[in-house]
Order: sequence, then C-alpha cells, then structure tokens
Amino acid sequence: MAEQRLPVPRLRGVSREQFMEHLYPQVRRPAAGRQGRHPGTFWLPICSPVTQRFSGERDGGLLPGRKPLVLEGLDLGSCTSTWTVDYLSHTGGTKEVKVHVAPVAQMDFISKNFVYRTLPFNKLVQRAAEETHKEFFISEDEKYYLRSLGDDPRKDVADIRQQFPSLGGDITFPMFFREEQFFSSVFRISSPGLQLWTHYDVMDNFLIQVTGKKRITLFNPRDAQYLYLSGSKSEVLNIDSPDLDKYPLFPKARRYECFLEAGDVLFIPALWFHNVVSEEFGVGVNVFWKHLPSECYDTTDTYGNKDPVAAARAVQILDRALKTLAELPEEYRDFYARQMVLRIQDKAYSKN
Repeated sequence: MAEQRLPVPRLRGVSREQFMEHLYPQVRRPAAGRQGRHPGTFWLPICSPVTQRFSGERDGGLLPGRKPLVLEGLDLGSCTSTWTVDYLSHTGGTKEVKVHVAPVAQMDFISKNFVYRTLPFNKLVQRAAEETHKEFFISEDEKYYLRSLGDDPRKDVADIRQQFPSLGGDITFPMFFREEQFFSSVFRISSPGLQLWTHYDVMDNFLIQVTGKKRITLFNPRDAQYLYLSGSKSEVLNIDSPDLDKYPLFPKARRYECFLEAGDVLFIPALWFHNVVSEEFGVGVNVFWKHLPSECYDTTDTYGNKDPVAAARAVQILDRALKTLAELPEEYRDFYARQMVLRIQDKAYSKN
C-alpha cells in the first residue's frame, strides 16, 4: 500500500478570536465538575471536532478541528528579524546549557544514539550554525540540539522569558488560549540536517519557527498502530525510506507534511505524532498549554510529556490484567484477550 502524503493547511492573518471560534472551538458536555445551567447538570469544556472549510483540501474541503494548521502573518515580535547567529551569541550570553550531541543526523531517543554535553549558550549557537567544527565532542560533523529546561528541571518548567530574559522580550507568543492555560515555552536550536525522532506530546502547542527552515511530518493519532511505538516514540527512524521488512505496516500511516520558514507557526494538537527535520540552522520556540483541566495532568511533570493521570492509571491496570491472563493456558489466554480487545473497542473507541 502506497503511503498517503497530505498537505497541512495554511492560513494567513488569523486572529485570536477567529482561531478560538472557528478553528479551536470549545464544547461542553456533562461531567463531574462545575454545575451547569440546569440543576443536576455539570459541564466540562473540551475541544470538539467541528469543521472549517478550506478549498482544495482532502475530505471534501473540510478540515476537522484539532488538526495541524500552519498560521502565517502573526505578530511574533522582533525575533524573526533580529535573531541572527551574532545577535543570539552576544545577547544570549554565556549561560551554561545542556545539549544533545549526535554523531549522525537522525537522532534516536530509544537507542540514545547521542550524548548530553554542557556548553555556554553563545558557543552552542556558533557550533550549531556550522556544518563542520574545529572544536567538537565526538566528530567534526556532529549535530547539536538544544531543548531548553527549567532552572531546576526537577521542579521548574521551561520558559524562555525566565531562562533567557535577554531574548524573551524579543518574542511575542500567539496567545490563542486562556492565560491560565499556559504551561511552558521551550527554546529549541538545531544544527542543519538534524532530524528528531517521531513522537507525540500530551498538550496542544504552537511551534514558532523564528529562523531557518524545517520540514514537519505529522501522523494522525488513530494511525498509532502503524508507527511501531516504544512508549511515546516511533521505532521508525528513516520515515522517508523505512525498512519495510521490519516495519511492513508503516506505509499505511497517513502522512501530513508542511515546510516552515521564519515567521510561520504550526499548531500541533496533542497526541499528533510529529517528526522534525531542520533543513538549515534553525531557532524555534514551542508554546505548550493545558487544553484539558489542570487536574488531568501529572503535577510532577515539568517536561509536559507524561500521559494524563487517568491514562497512566489505565495502562497500569491493563498491565496487571495481562499478568493475570498469563496464568491461563495459551488457548484460554488468547480467547479472553480477544474478548478484552473487543470490549475496549466497543467501550472506549471514538464513534466519530
């Protein structure tokens, strides 16, 4: 089966109001929580799959809500014009940062084909912008990747305005969500050619491409069964030429693509898998926000990548159930396992 490659829609000049009302709508449904208008009814805001029409797109021109979208022409501040290598090096200063250093372009978080090293921020910027290095840790063509952290990563979330105040004032976030929903703003710097592993995040986010160019490939959460997952990450590193003997189902995953240039903002909905290739030296900022009620998230999670509390608890219960099934003979284990799968499909799969 040939893989499907679909373009991510692009829109220019979208306002906060337009985004919230037409592209990121909120609906309410009965749930334990705040009391609704009618006695005995409680409501919890959640996002709904409503539609917005885009000419020339798949599915009869309809783009269901909570799908990836590239926003153009937003006011992002002075960063898109000022964040040159020289400016970042001088203004960002010598703050020590922890970086990923890889001997190859395709980074693999499962096998950890990279090492962590510490560099002054200005040195990182200079090295990341180079194709080859006079100073290096592994090899002269090694790749660098910065994913900024909180001051104390065990307790603090990343926020460029806190960790890099001299640069944070240059960027304006698209606040297309309520201020109290804000979770983190992650500073990212990548060497030319660097490719990040395919993974998902549990919060909605905007990827702001400040400088450079990136190719982003996204996969629908419902195609997870084709991505050969290990936790939140796909084992398939070479998504352009996968080993089909090892990953025969991978081409069945629908593939959405876009290319980001300076000033573009990509909306990545929670649970959408994404793979990022930096086609040239690039600087970006991810802004994450809690689109679910705060109590859904793990309060110890400073990275924003732990599964929601209820999901994590359900997986633990499932693991215990599987251990219990293992006590049965194979024929019985197979029979009852299939019954459990059917029950999960009936009770938990979305009907939309």
